[in-house]
Amino acid sequence: MDEWKIKGKISLVTGAAQGIGEAVISLLAEHGAKIAAVDRNAEKLDRTVSKLTRRGYDVKAFPADVTDRDEVDRIVNEIEEKMGPIHILVNVAGIFRMGAVETFSDKDWEEVFKVNTLGVFHVSCSVSRRMTPRRSGVIVTVSSNAGTVPRMYMSAYAASKAAATMFTKCLGLELAPYQIRCNVVSPGSTETDMQRFMWADENGAEKVITGSLTEFRLGIPLKRLAQPQDIADAVLFLVSERSRHITMHDLRVDGGATLGC
Repeated sequence: MDEWKIKGKISLVTGAAQGIGEAVISLLAEHGAKIAAVDRNAEKLDRTVSKLTRRGYDVKAFPADVTDRDEVDRIVNEIEEKMGPIHILVNVAGIFRMGAVETFSDKDWEEVFKVNTLGVFHVSCSVSRRMTPRRSGVIVTVSSNAGTVPRMYMSAYAASKAAATMFTKCLGLELAPYQIRCNVVSPGSTETDMQRFMWADENGAEKVITGSLTEFRLGIPLKRLAQPQDIADAVLFLVSERSRHITMHDLRVDGGATLGC
């Protein structure tokens, strides 16, 4: 029984090689979607896709850099030629840089925005141009709760995610007449390599859960980090027919860390 009504649907997922992206493609594939997995790390992407194909899932690797518009258009064309019309797009690809504003370099700022914001723009535009004449499709951008509240030493990341969130909502407004839904999933602290990179010692998870008055972080009321699966579950709901009347929505998956703000 196809309870989510995504069986057989071509689903393009960026940042698919690891972390949240890997959890998303695994869950969508488990429910019968056909996955076009995109990531610029070709070696890691191949390993991830191989694991899923060995389990019998229909997953194909398409290495690409989302910051390159021409490469994005080429890979989207290739996916539609080889697999069929894309019905689902999930923008997961993202990078993280930390640092005080006064010491942050132009290079780091530009790199964060190129992936987290420009990449979302490139892929969303390329895919939505093909969805529009078909009057069908759904786009989900995995953003961050950092896009809604200030974070110390995370100015570039927070600003880039805020931009990606608002872009996706604006796109949703423009595409609504074509029955194309665009939504956002905003994770809080999630146990991935990106999160562990921020920890100074083995007590990193506990410190995130507890919070920090000096850094104006509340902590996590539910007293646990999110797992990639938690984010994938939210994505599954928003790409499914069970959310057919939801668009331009930002679903916060952060254990209450931002108090719903």
